[in-house]
Amino acid sequence: MGVNRPSEDDLLRLLYPQLRRFAAVVGPIEVSPDDLVHDALVRVLSKRAVSDLDSPAAYLRRAILNEASNQRRRLGRRRRAHLRLVDSAAGVEDSYPHDLAQLQALAPRDRAVLFLRDVEGRDHADIAATLDLSEANVRQIHRRALDRLRTHLEAQP
Repeated sequence: MGVNRPSEDDLLRLLYPQLRRFAAVVGPIEVSPDDLVHDALVRVLSKRAVSDLDSPAAYLRRAILNEASNQRRRLGRRRRAHLRLVDSAAGVEDSYPHDLAQLQALAPRDRAVLFLRDVEGRDHADIAATLDLSEANVRQIHRRALDRLRTHLEAQP
């Protein structure tokens, strides 16, 4: 007898809220979490059905993290190109002041580990499986990300 699996639509409806929260944490502030989820889903669905995946939530989180990293690189290239075009970078101000600047300064993978560990309460082994990293690497990323965040926060006036 086969296992009764949820339909593709039901599975996506079930996973979407948690994937959107994850995308909001790991994605650049300039990119909508919905766009990140959408782009990751398009990439995954172009290769296979989500219902065919052994662990769809973990697979889609990894796809979102990859997409967030790609977006961050694209935005960085755009910013650098823009600064080259501007005569004086001294007059350029942050167009979106916010309290999360220190968190956004971390790499998407670092934010993903912090989110999965400190917000969702997942253990290191689960995070390692989700992000396709070793458990020791997850522990190291988590510790270093917390240290960087602490350093940024202590440097605040």
